[in-house]
Amino acid sequence: MSGDLMTWLVPLVAMLAAGLLAGFAAGIFGIGGGFVVVPALLVVLPLLGGTKDAIAHVAIGTSAATIIVTSIRSLMAHAKRGAVEFEVLKTWAPWIVAGCGVGVLLAGHVDGNTLKMIFATGVGLMSLNFLLPSVSGKVVSDTMPSGIVRMGIAGGLGTFSSLLGIGGGVIAIMVMTLCGRTIHRAIATASGIGTLIAIPTTIGFAIIGFKEGGLPWGSLGYINVPATLAIASMSMLTAPLGVAAAHSLPAGPLKKIFGVYLIIISVIMFRGALHG
Repeated sequence: MSGDLMTWLVPLVAMLAAGLLAGFAAGIFGIGGGFVVVPALLVVLPLLGGTKDAIAHVAIGTSAATIIVTSIRSLMAHAKRGAVEFEVLKTWAPWIVAGCGVGVLLAGHVDGNTLKMIFATGVGLMSLNFLLPSVSGKVVSDTMPSGIVRMGIAGGLGTFSSLLGIGGGVIAIMVMTLCGRTIHRAIATASGIGTLIAIPTTIGFAIIGFKEGGLPWGSLGYINVPATLAIASMSMLTAPLGVAAAHSLPAGPLKKIFGVYLIIISVIMFRGALHG
């Protein structure tokens, strides 16, 4: 009996802890929390059964599902402070959704180890934004991209983010600050972009994994429902705390710590993919 209890207790505690951290990270950095959730799920999901190849897809899909809740919670908290640029969300939405569709289709045609390699590469690249001198002080334009440039950036953002199971906040923040937006407005708006990415990505991963075998217990396609509920419930609690911290604390030291975390995760993921 105690063995059965531990079988369920360990993954539950890990998921709840991941949710707490993901929610705070989403609020303070404007990211969806996928950089925290995906690595945690890759460790926890095997305890719920499933094949190695399916685990990576379920981790990405489930991360996207949790981001729906996390990003909406962050968006609401930022909106109360009047920091969200809804016009940006409106004009970027069609291209982000289209890009997510492309990303989901690509994910359906790669194996688990390839998906891990893609995630590890993306995490490594994103760590540079947190560790290197920020470009947020530079401004190359006083208006947001439009026309074909907006289509390319937003579409690419959707594709890249859906493949990684992330909210795309880092890229969105970089673009907005380069276009003269303050870091606080960029972070706030990025939380909304996370929602635009997470919803179609979640639907897509549920569909492409619907008839797949070897899924962990409680999975609906490539979305693990118990993990989604556990992580999302905790992220709702801490996302507003992250938002408050983003508006009141110097982000420099926290960004460095998070950047080091991303590098460690990237190395671990590369090793896991190479030896998988």
